[in-house]
Amino acid sequence: MSDVSISLPRLNERAPEFDAPTTHGRKTLKDYEGKWLVLFSHPADFTPVCSTEFMAFAKAAPDFNAINCDLLGLSIDSNYSHIAWERNIKEKFGVEITFPIIADLSMNVASMFGMVHPGASDTQAVRATFVIDPEGILRAMLYYPMSNGRSIPEILRLVKALQTSTKYGVATPEGWQPGDKVIVPPPATAQEAEARVNSGEYECVDWYFCKKSL
Repeated sequence: MSDVSISLPRLNERAPEFDAPTTHGRKTLKDYEGKWLVLFSHPADFTPVCSTEFMAFAKAAPDFNAINCDLLGLSIDSNYSHIAWERNIKEKFGVEITFPIIADLSMNVASMFGMVHPGASDTQAVRATFVIDPEGILRAMLYYPMSNGRSIPEILRLVKALQTSTKYGVATPEGWQPGDKVIVPPPATAQEAEARVNSGEYECVDWYFCKKSL
């Protein structure tokens, strides 16, 4: 068993600064300033589960772009492999991959983001997903095993929820979708709690659990 430790980035801190070759030329974290970014890794090119994920990301790319969010893939394969895989997906499935894919043969980016888990593989990245905000701050991390694909609609929903929380200073409940009521932060004092419950401004179940429409 490998004794290699995994160093994970932390939420609400600056994402690791990467500078890496991709299928669209070199990309750095600074290239995405002013935009949201979904950075996601996959174990290997030319594998079935990864192919389904990449096709789903490609089909959803316009929806991500519509909310000022870019997509950036990664695996520990070469650019030649990525290009061949992209062409194969287009030929066999009729889906064009429009976003760049990092060629991380050195494993530098995968190591910085904690994408390689020795319990799964020493040479492949697990299905990790990172949501980075326009200031380069890491806002969410999702990890899936190699055997199971991610839900791309859930990742899109998560980005929309994070954008809403950031803009309005609110939280979102389970399964929240745009247009649903949001959760307002709980009051900090007894006086604020009493005022909130009696204000009629919010939909309150109790003083700590209140929703409102945006």
